[in-house]
Amino acid sequence: MEIERADVVRSLAGRDAGELFYVSSTDGVYAQIVNGRDRRLEKPKKKKLRHLEFVRRGDDRTDQKLRSGEKVTNSELRRALAERAGEEQ
Repeated sequence: MEIERADVVRSLAGRDAGELFYVSSTDGVYAQIVNGRDRRLEKPKKKKLRHLEFVRRGDDRTDQKLRSGEKVTNSELRRALAERAGEEQ
């Protein structure tokens, strides 16, 4: 499945391997990823798509806001990712 904006992904490589992130944008080769904590919306991490694993495409409010380009806060991202991590266990 192709990774798109507002998808939840898991990092497969690097110091952040295993962590969940939201994709804030993508250009086909790279994705800008954020989690609201280490990688805030103001300073996303650029990561190759091959180093990311698709986790899910959600329909909650945070996903919809990211997809439509509405303003999202870092605390909303942290809260949504914490819920996702809880669902996986």
